[in-house]
Amino acid sequence: MEAGNQTGVMEFILLGLSEDPELQPILFGLFLSMYVVTVLGNLLIILAVGSDSHLHTPMYFFLSNLSFIDICFSTSIIPRMLANIHTKNKAISYMDCLTQVYFTMFFPILDTLLLTVMAYDRFVAICHPLHYMVIMNPRLCGLMVFVTWFIGVMTSLLHISLMTRLTFCKDLDIPHFFCELTQILKLACSDTFLHSVLIYFMTGVLGVFPLLGILFSYSQIASSIRKMSSSGGKQKAFSTCGSHLSVVSLFYGTGVGVYFTSAVTRSSQKISVASVMYTVVTPMLNPFIYSLRNKDMKGALGKLLSKAASCL
Repeated sequence: MEAGNQTGVMEFILLGLSEDPELQPILFGLFLSMYVVTVLGNLLIILAVGSDSHLHTPMYFFLSNLSFIDICFSTSIIPRMLANIHTKNKAISYMDCLTQVYFTMFFPILDTLLLTVMAYDRFVAICHPLHYMVIMNPRLCGLMVFVTWFIGVMTSLLHISLMTRLTFCKDLDIPHFFCELTQILKLACSDTFLHSVLIYFMTGVLGVFPLLGILFSYSQIASSIRKMSSSGGKQKAFSTCGSHLSVVSLFYGTGVGVYFTSAVTRSSQKISVASVMYTVVTPMLNPFIYSLRNKDMKGALGKLLSKAASCL
């Protein structure tokens, strides 16, 4: 394959987590199990919110959107990985790789922005409880979700439009289990300076600023909780925020872990293993965090499962 070839027949090679043949069945079973748990767990959250009228509130509306995004994020990575292991074919076409790059940027951006919106929702609920339903009206909630999707679409398209102008060298082996943007850029023969600048800029705008927004919201929430005289009110406020804080910590913690791992080591295998936490484990754990720490969600899930059992 010649350098600079950008036609639809170009193929990259996904080296995966390990090239050891004996580990492939184990990896297949492990990732298949995690994918099934991720899809079922998040799907149950969506169904529970939709079936229980008590959960038709802004908080659970955003939660169901987060669950949908987590399903899509996992689906953009794991099925392709499982197919490669099963068929023992690690090749992925140029267009398929480009598509995977798009979605593996798009859904984390949505996650970041939606978690920020959810923090704002908790801020309004606790700091301005009397005006909560007026401020967080259906129109505003729908608009905020639309804006997060719009930003995600436009940002991802910008990266992809720049990537289509790249030329690639003969070495097209990607030391990863999916087409990850920075790994693709390392294979390019053409100048990637503009891409690097865009990555750092977007990381700041769509990573750091949302985190600052979340931290500001929770600083105001903490201040309001300290002023509460009722211990019951404090406990209720903590319980509604605990799940979201856990998910935020897991999301940003694993993301920062991947960043520092890539910064301190040149081992592509270590970077890939760290990426598993960010791309696979986090979407799988989110439903458990929200269901185990939330009485309303546990009640809705119980009703949903009882209805499903009675229909069998």
